[in-house]
Formats: sequence, C-alpha cells, structure tokens
Amino acid sequence: MSKINHIKIGGFRRLKNIDLPVRPFMVLIGANGVGKTSLLDAFSLLSASAAGGLNSKLSEFGGVANILTREKAEPVSLFVDMDVPGYRPIEYDLRLTPKGAGYSITSEVLSQEREGFVGAFKHIDSHDGDIKYFEIEPRRLVRPNWEHNPLETSLFQVPKMFREPEELRRILGSVTQYHALNVGSRAPVKLPQQMKPTDLPGADGEDIVPYLYYLRESSHDRYEAIEDTLKAAFPSFESLSFPPVAAGMLAMTWKDSNYKKPFFMQELSEGTLRFIWLVSLLQSPGLSTVTMIDEPEVSLHPELLSLLADLMREAAKRTNLIVATHSDRFIRFLEPNEVVVMDSDDDGDTTATWGDSLDLDEWLKEYSLDEVWRMGRMGGRS
Repeated sequence: MSKINHIKIGGFRRLKNIDLPVRPFMVLIGANGVGKTSLLDAFSLLSASAAGGLNSKLSEFGGVANILTREKAEPVSLFVDMDVPGYRPIEYDLRLTPKGAGYSITSEVLSQEREGFVGAFKHIDSHDGDIKYFEIEPRRLVRPNWEHNPLETSLFQVPKMFREPEELRRILGSVTQYHALNVGSRAPVKLPQQMKPTDLPGADGEDIVPYLYYLRESSHDRYEAIEDTLKAAFPSFESLSFPPVAAGMLAMTWKDSNYKKPFFMQELSEGTLRFIWLVSLLQSPGLSTVTMIDEPEVSLHPELLSLLADLMREAAKRTNLIVATHSDRFIRFLEPNEVVVMDSDDDGDTTATWGDSLDLDEWLKEYSLDEVWRMGRMGGRS
C-alpha cells in the first residue's frame, strides 16, 4: 500500500522549517501555541490542494498572508513524498505567495526520479503562471489548452496521470481532520438520524446512528468489537439499540445493567458520547488513508485513555493516524516511537522531533513516558 513518507512545511505560522518523517501512528505533543494544530492544518491545506478546495481553505485560514511565519518567511512551502514500492518516491512541492489581497501559486512540481532518466521525471512543472504537465499521448510536458484556474493547483486540475501520481492525488485529497465532538444541547449525536447507508459516523456524529445500525447488519464482527470495547470501558454497559422514532428515522439507546430502561443519547455524559464516537470512528471501514484527530482526550476519564491508545494502534494498521494532544495522562500509554515532541527553538520557531530519537532509555527504566515529559527531559513543555 502506498503511503506518505515525509512532510516538509516552510513558512506556515510558527512552522518555519519542519522536516518530519511520517509514521503510521504519530501523536503530537507540546505546549500550547507551539504548532501542533498548525501541522494538522498544513496537512489539511495539502489535502485541499489536491481536492480543488485550496482557495476556500485559504479563505478559511484568512489568506496566505495570515498564515505566513511573521516577518521570517515567504512563501508558504509544502512538500510530501510518497513511497512507491520497488521505485523511488514520488514528490510533490507546492509554494504559495501573497499577491495583493489574494495569493499566487508560484511553484508546483510533481516529480519522481527514474532509472535511465537524467534528472527527475516531472508530471507537473509549473512556475509563476507558466503551467506545464506531462501528457501521456504525446509523452511530453505540454501547456493546458483548456481553462486553468490559477487559484487551484494543477494537481487537482490536470487530466488523469500515471498510476503513482493518481495515487498521490487520491491520498492527499482524502485526508480527513476531526476535532473534538460537538456535544451541545442540539448536537447531531444527540438527535434521531435518518436511515441511510454510510461507512463513517460523521465529523460531528451526524451519521453515527445509521453507521452503527448498518455496521451491525453488514459487519457484525466489527460491530461486536465496538460493543466489546464499550463493555471494557463501562462495565455496566450491555448493548446499543436503534428504536425507530419516525418514518425513516432512528434513535440510539444505551442499555445499562443498573437500570431497567435504556438511556437515549441526550441523557449520556459528554465523555461517554465522545468515547462512543471515537470508538466508532476508529473501527470504521471507511477511514481515509490519512486521518487526523485534534485533542481526542477532551472530556474522557483518564481510565479510558489506555483503551483509546490501543484502539488507535489498531486503526493505524488501516490509516495513517496523526493525533494532537495536551494530555499528560494519554502520553503515559504511548511509546517514544509513537510521539512527536513539538517545541520552540531560541528564535521562537517550532521544532518537531520523534521521541525515539531522544536519549530516554535510562529515564524510562524508572519513570513512565508522561513523567519524563513532565520533568522536561523531552522538551515541549514551555
């Protein structure tokens, strides 16, 4: 299976110069404001570039000028490479520069080193508005004879390419970012939901009821794994049920052995709702190739975090899972090779270091990983 191997980020907020190997399961730790969410946002911007949403995503961020590393960098640069089994990695390099009130795609290169080919073979080679892409039929770089939107990338717009660049386009375009589940009084997770086939619970739990209902009917082993996890987390939990409440609408209830009547979702605690959603998400057969979760520990009881770490390791066999956390207690259940320590250097710029590259072996003989972090032996504390 192809996967993202490296990400490099330049000039994006405090991420002036980040070069980070990407692993199947990576948990970003560090102080507030050091750039954990910015790294997730940079990945989201790359995803938008491959899916035709670059302009809208930049607008959401307030424009290129608003995300540039202040007074230190121009342009914003984003780079990833993807493993290609048996061949050299394929590389994508994108650079964005402020232009008036908007922005310009000043450089976009999609390339791969190949045997017998002098220099890198380029699928896309665009600079300062001069757009070129490799056309399969004439087998050379050509300029578009169709209307090219200068505010969106060629990666999104060019016709179908070879298998490797198409795979990169698919992987980047499907990157999904999740934030803490909305559990307000009218949150979707608390309301009845329409019956429909779906293979994800939704970013706000808006599809969790039909998702779990259809999972129970179509993939009983996976559904049982969800209920078994809930039983491990909540010893009095018995089962979930899906009573109809209107034509084509289902509610979801929670049966507790201590009570005769089941609880509806709006009667459960915030932590319980968020844990149900996380378990459902991590068990989903519809996870994208890269899945990002920001602060999954919100509202969760510390005793649930060990289960959550195990669920994430299992999910990382099916998706590249990137998590940002502030929780000391969650880190207790992780290994150094699962942790990226994000810190600030003397100039205030963010650094990112894999935990297993730090000299922690002697410390870990006497202390847990979270204790080592709290003692300042890993950085990322201020």
